[in-house]
Amino acid sequence: MGKVTGFLEFERLEEGYAPVAERVKHYKEFVIALDDSQAKKQSARCMDCGTPFCNSGCPVNNIIPDFNDLVFQGDWRRAIDTLHSTNNFPEFTGRICPAPCEAACTLNVNDDPVGIKSIEHAIIDRAWNEGWVVPEVAQSKTGKKIAVVGSGPAGLAAAQQLARVGHDVTVFEKNDRIGGLLRYGIPDFKMEKSHIDRRVEQMQAEGVTFKTGVVVGRDKHPLGADSKVTNWAKEVVTPEALQAEFDAVLLCGGSENSRDLPVPGRDLSGVHFAMEFLPLQNKVVAGDKVAGQIMASGKRVVVIGGGDTGSDCVGTSNRHGAIGVTQFELMPQPPEEENKPLVWPYWPLKLRTSSSHEEGCEREFAISTKEFVGEKGRVTGVKTVRVQWENGRMQEVPGSEHIVPADLVLLAMGFVSPVSPVLEAFGVEKDVRGNARAHTDERGGYATNVPKVFAAGDMRRGQSLVVWAIREGRQAAKAVDEFLMGSSVLPR
Repeated sequence: MGKVTGFLEFERLEEGYAPVAERVKHYKEFVIALDDSQAKKQSARCMDCGTPFCNSGCPVNNIIPDFNDLVFQGDWRRAIDTLHSTNNFPEFTGRICPAPCEAACTLNVNDDPVGIKSIEHAIIDRAWNEGWVVPEVAQSKTGKKIAVVGSGPAGLAAAQQLARVGHDVTVFEKNDRIGGLLRYGIPDFKMEKSHIDRRVEQMQAEGVTFKTGVVVGRDKHPLGADSKVTNWAKEVVTPEALQAEFDAVLLCGGSENSRDLPVPGRDLSGVHFAMEFLPLQNKVVAGDKVAGQIMASGKRVVVIGGGDTGSDCVGTSNRHGAIGVTQFELMPQPPEEENKPLVWPYWPLKLRTSSSHEEGCEREFAISTKEFVGEKGRVTGVKTVRVQWENGRMQEVPGSEHIVPADLVLLAMGFVSPVSPVLEAFGVEKDVRGNARAHTDERGGYATNVPKVFAAGDMRRGQSLVVWAIREGRQAAKAVDEFLMGSSVLPR
């Protein structure tokens, strides 16, 4: 490495945040990225550790020691080439990935890990500013046509890889803008949508065709008449039409069926899924006029679910001007520090406090929702009970029932499956969790039981991280290319 003793000389430097009082007034990104000199110092902390566990800790297998060394040497041009060799969209992962690579960092055994995510963020931002991110147009065309259903990170990664080896790729998106859950599931204050837009421009220059407002199905309610899944489609295309027009179809839709909470009072007004709440705010930020937007302004908000989606609801509610926000988590509060000798290099269980929590949120752990209470058909509170876990079983604590006042309740308990009517329309077999059944072996990987139809990302593996979606999109692209051409030069 460029600085053999760097890990002894330099401490971990975190990216900064704009002050809370300032950032809650807008929906723009507020992370203060490392400058070039700070990124160089941080990259100098990367050890010559021999076995870089960070590579395998990263789902896309970024070549982390190499780009760290290149940043230290000041060779930013080669650093972005190295980063792009495994990751199509570092500007997405450098902003919203939880960085499992850092948990796997060898330095993390007994010290603070290298700030890999912040270095990645610095590399891609500089690459865009320098004009190094340009279309990579295929030298020749294959004449093969591929339909990619879903424009989230899996669909975009697959489409870009396939276009770069000469296939004609068309991406179908049911909503009005490209990006899938990146567009309508991630708040703009975490990732501004201009990052998606310029990648779409790059991919269009590479030959990818995008069709928005198109949903796959057979009738006027292809996702189901009672579906709460975001769907702003104006056109329906049948699976048969796609199979007839294209040589292969790759299903990359998100895991969008939200986990419900079927307790008394669930039908009260003011109880909503997080994915009824978040997408509408993103449309408003994009400049759309939205009728019936769910607002937290002047309300007591309860968010049920302690994950990233719940955190996004907290941050959005604070920007709306909520009176107060409380977040429930069923599981006990995790330790503030992980037991590194026990869990390294795997993703640890520990208390994680997001920037949204820091903006104002009361967090309750080991609490279960018994009932939604209300007046005149509208929610006014949440009846809860404390729980404790014994031998892996949850037990209610006697006498701990309590009503938490609430004017708005947001259910953010994760997602149970992709949109099943899409899989059923194609006749794709599903696994026990409702995902498309397809293995990831190098031979025949990502192929479903239906000829010419493949599946990747959330559609195949279920709710997961952006890095897993990109990995599966890239690997599925190689599988589709091999299916069509007999072999492939695409990396796996």
